[in-house]
Amino acid sequence: MQVVITGSIAFDYLMSFPGKFADHLLADKLHKVSVSFLVDSLRRLPGGIAPNIAYTNALLGGHPKIMATAGQDFEEYRLWLENHGVDTSGVMVIEDDYCASFFVNTDEDLNQIASFYTGAMAYADQLSFARNAADAELAIISPNDPMAMVAYVSECKSLALPYIYDPSQQIIRLSGEQLREGLAGCVMLTVNEYELFMIQEKTGLSEEDILSLAGGVLTTKGENGSQIRIDQQIYDIPAVPPQEVVEPTGAGDAFRGGLLRGIQLGLPWEVAGRMGALASTYVLENIGPQGHYYTPAEFVDRYRQVFDDKDALEQLLT
Repeated sequence: MQVVITGSIAFDYLMSFPGKFADHLLADKLHKVSVSFLVDSLRRLPGGIAPNIAYTNALLGGHPKIMATAGQDFEEYRLWLENHGVDTSGVMVIEDDYCASFFVNTDEDLNQIASFYTGAMAYADQLSFARNAADAELAIISPNDPMAMVAYVSECKSLALPYIYDPSQQIIRLSGEQLREGLAGCVMLTVNEYELFMIQEKTGLSEEDILSLAGGVLTTKGENGSQIRIDQQIYDIPAVPPQEVVEPTGAGDAFRGGLLRGIQLGLPWEVAGRMGALASTYVLENIGPQGHYYTPAEFVDRYRQVFDDKDALEQLLT
């Protein structure tokens, strides 16, 4: 199954704050916030949601294709992705702009405050599956230029191309009507708990209403695991305890990459969800959304130990 991943291509600027944001935010003054956090570290790393998802999917043998826009500073990044099994033939380079930039500050409780500069991502609506990824059999529509996301939903429906809807950071920018259109007919909505609440608030839909529109819902809950609701079944997926928490950026993207690989292999939803859970833990244990590495055999070995299933994931070893 050829998976095509849409979303931002960016460089991540990761900062660490040696304290808790909550200690410096006054509950009765949130309408007039003016606060600065002195950080201990700053790192510039390859990121963006589309490559993050694709990187983990490729580690697991998925050979995904990215359909996205990038800037003139993309060439070295392209080589990194191609060397790790990601197809970048669907990427359009905007020569007079730079890749998008993601600035995120993480506190000691792993809370994050982030900002995003659009850069070349602003041109993403110039792409289409018909022209740039005609071999797509399953798409994931991840955070990107909002109008591009709206256009991709429409095109997937017109092409009868199954898609996973992952609006996350762009829920703020999409209207309730646009979110409802994205939900209607998608294979699955993927969100964290807070994002699900935001969608309900913007659309006026209950969780049951959302399930009536979408094929299923994946809700990630951090250390409390995740839940997949699909085909009138509920699968509670436990979190995989990290050996050490280093940095959380991109953990949700890795979950999606692992889940997608399970879908490609036709595995049961519970197994695909566990693949996502383990993939996200690798990110927590490393710096940056693509700082982790493993072979399929190493992944399978750890999966079997964590979930006490000595015969699991034979498909990844063939």
